[in-house]
Amino acid sequence: MTMTLQKLARGLLHRARPQNGLKFAAPSCIAAFEAVAQHSAESTPMSPQWPYRTTMSSAAARRFPLAASSLSTGVQTRSMFIQTQQTPNPASLMFVPGKTVMETGAMDFDSPREAMKSPLAVKLFSIEGVKGVFYGSDFITVTKDEDSSWAEIKPHAFAAIMDHFTSGAPLISAGELDDNAIHDDDDEVVAMIKELLETRIRPAVAEDGGDIAFKKFDPDTGVVVLKMKGACSGCPSSSVTLKSGIENMLMHYIPEVKEVKEDDTLDEAEVAGLSEFQKLETKLSA
Repeated sequence: MTMTLQKLARGLLHRARPQNGLKFAAPSCIAAFEAVAQHSAESTPMSPQWPYRTTMSSAAARRFPLAASSLSTGVQTRSMFIQTQQTPNPASLMFVPGKTVMETGAMDFDSPREAMKSPLAVKLFSIEGVKGVFYGSDFITVTKDEDSSWAEIKPHAFAAIMDHFTSGAPLISAGELDDNAIHDDDDEVVAMIKELLETRIRPAVAEDGGDIAFKKFDPDTGVVVLKMKGACSGCPSSSVTLKSGIENMLMHYIPEVKEVKEDDTLDEAEVAGLSEFQKLETKLSA
């Protein structure tokens, strides 16, 4: 999330101008925000990128037949170039297929049950050790459990992603809602919060493989509740990004916002997924 703080700081410092009716608070937070971003830049190096080309040896093809079958379907697949990029969360890895993943918005899958909305997510969750999948505009973030290694997961994830993009299968089912969409019944403050999330904050966190979803705003207390997704979820530095970056930016542009909190409650799908996992764990230990 260190790079996220720097991006948010740049957005606040260099693009701080009225836009679409957004209000301005006193610029007293700018110096503090800049200092936080500068400290983060000095303390943590940038994450490297690890390229992966879709050329496989005969031994690898025998070990991973799904990837081999995908490679043999045509020139388009053979020339496909997938990159992986580390995120601030060591349990999450970004897969960049060089193609559009989500035309608009983003989607987060926290359990196999939730993954039923997407054929690709189902395939990724079938890989042992995968516990989360997130779709951004041009990347897929996969999150693993602490007992699994990326060396075991990555080849199967590559194969699943290549297979999806050459199959022509839909990415997600129709009718999914975007939490950040502005609705007719949203009041002015909520609409401004969503607009700021969409135009300034989400693009910055997306570069680190994560996303932010609006949950609610309490006009009496001025508290905004946001849901961290993708690589942001469970990231050791997500709380720093939330308070030092996102909260400062929202308070700077929208005076009605007094505090930003993270929504750490489980939704229905997450509860169901946890329940199924606990049942499986009990069965295995019996």
